[in-house]
Amino acid sequence: MSREAVVQGQLDAYNAQDLATFVTLFDDGITISDLNGEPNLKGLDAYRERHEGLFAQFPQNRAELLSRIVVGNTVIDHERVFRSPDATPFEVAAIYSFAGDKIARVDFVKA
Repeated sequence: MSREAVVQGQLDAYNAQDLATFVTLFDDGITISDLNGEPNLKGLDAYRERHEGLFAQFPQNRAELLSRIVVGNTVIDHERVFRSPDATPFEVAAIYSFAGDKIARVDFVKA
């Protein structure tokens, strides 16, 4: 599967709140951080737990892809995130780095 397909797969699973499929696309050592910041989450168990809580708190949560760039081992998505129909959406850039065919790191830029 291409890196772009992996990122699209995780976006599709995120939007479906399909946690089981979502976590299969991430490396066991997944690291999450804000761009140029220290990691704020490490490990697949912690990532699964974070999204389990997110999906429970925001059952209508979804992300809309605005644009995607693929450069070598990196995929960058510009997304608009909707927590609920009444909430004000916000935008993020998610920078996905890979180890093998799984996402190993995500750096976020939030607006």
